Amino acid sequence: MTRTPSLLLLGLAAIALQGCIAKTALDIATAPIKVGSKAVDLATTSQSEADEKRGRELRKREEELGKLERRYRDQREDCEDGSRKACEKARETYEEIERLRPTIPYEPDD
Repeated sequence: MTRTPSLLLLGLAAIALQGCIAKTALDIATAPIKVGSKAVDLATTSQSEADEKRGRELRKREEELGKLERRYRDQREDCEDGSRKACEKARETYEEIERLRPTIPYEPDD
């Protein structure tokens, strides 16, 4: 008699666990596909992400050019006031500006 309730509970448990077993089997079967698609997503860059990155880099170069131009203007003023050291620094800064300028796209004034 004690065997009948145990078999009944075992039968109910088997029925109740079928959904869990099926879900686990599905998860195991689809795991390689999910992992593969995630790896491809991480390895590729979307066009919008590439555009955003390019825009950030361009803004950074434009900011750097602005700083160099302000520094150059100040050094030129000091050079005109007779400071040889400022003249040397102004030449160095101008060379930096000339190296950086070709990396920034030209936008014509309308």
